[in-house]
Amino acid sequence: MFPSENHSNGYQHLSAGMGMGMGHSHRERVRRGTRRSRASPSAHTLRVCDNQPQPQPQQQHHPPPCTDFDVAYFHSYSHLGIHQEMIKDRVRTEAYRDAIMQHQSFIAGKVVVDVGCGTGILSIFCAQAGAKRVYAIDASDIALQATEVVKANNLSDVVIVLHGRVEDVEIDEEVDVIISEWMGYMLLYESMLGSVITARDRWLKPGGLILPSSATLYMAPVTHSDRYSDSVDFWRNVYGIDMSAMVSLAKQCAFEEPSVETITGENVLTWPHVVKFIDSYSVTIRELESVTANFKFNSMMRAPLHGFAFWFDVEFNGHAISSTNYHSTTSFIDNHQMNGGQRKKKSNSNEALVLSTAPEEPPTHWQQTLIYFYDPIDLEQDQVIEGLVRLSQSKENARFMNIHLEYTTGGRSFVKESVMR
Repeated sequence: MFPSENHSNGYQHLSAGMGMGMGHSHRERVRRGTRRSRASPSAHTLRVCDNQPQPQPQQQHHPPPCTDFDVAYFHSYSHLGIHQEMIKDRVRTEAYRDAIMQHQSFIAGKVVVDVGCGTGILSIFCAQAGAKRVYAIDASDIALQATEVVKANNLSDVVIVLHGRVEDVEIDEEVDVIISEWMGYMLLYESMLGSVITARDRWLKPGGLILPSSATLYMAPVTHSDRYSDSVDFWRNVYGIDMSAMVSLAKQCAFEEPSVETITGENVLTWPHVVKFIDSYSVTIRELESVTANFKFNSMMRAPLHGFAFWFDVEFNGHAISSTNYHSTTSFIDNHQMNGGQRKKKSNSNEALVLSTAPEEPPTHWQQTLIYFYDPIDLEQDQVIEGLVRLSQSKENARFMNIHLEYTTGGRSFVKESVMR
């Protein structure tokens, strides 16, 4: 698919010490490394018992080791500002509250696990929906504040805060519901979904509910002349001085790493393509280690191509996606992938509540993730862009994500590699 001529329009290797691109504010740089509070590796494992008969152990549990990277990751989520930003994201928080109330009949009187509870707001929403008991699990020290929040709302008899990793804490009963706001930038950054899978496999009853029930990662080619001009063309004439010698460095600083920013539908050149569909009930940790998708786009306009944008949707379908219809759902998505991939559409608007981070939707703190080229590519209308994208967990740190792009258009092929760290 790729001609023998191979032009590099990206940087092949990133050093561990390289900072964020010029497109990021200090706040964004903090968020990029610290998107979610999870489990404190230094916390004591808590064993929570219940007077009900104990289930027979299915197999001995062997938690994975907690690395120095995990320690740093969990510590970073002890800071209140990160949680404040997430809670202030009304699109995010209200979607979860609405999903909980929409599924109240599945939650009332039932046992819930909140994976990565942070300040405990989702656990409290579940308690307000009538949950019998909520295990609110978080690894960072924010769990100490969550305990106080639960007490202040007189919910200590319902919400039990566990300070520790999902992989380490013990719950001596099966649970009916798992809820988690696990999504990172570009959906899979930070590898938080693995903890949800662990909770599912350890505790969820057969037929139990997982919220969100599914997630879909999309990509599309984009044009963004203003961003390129601000980052690169600025140096060509600075107060009448030719500083074009800075252009090469400017491109590297601005476009070497993925950029988390907000674009609009006007920046998108084609229908988006499905990179990965995730069914919360069947996804495995192994399949998240590396995700590869082939793509083929036809530009809908004549414009410079500056890179690719990634975003995601999650659906709160309840049991709509189950073993009986999962294959038909994935087949539908695969068919769209073959055709360039429109976004997955619901046959009935009442079937599922959707939290979307798409460019045409109200903005969220996830924004969109942009992979910029060093140099734009001039596209004609209907010009084909095809290739593959591979997202894999970094061997340096599984919470980092390697991004490998191969793409060809106009008879030229390119490679772009970067690391989301």
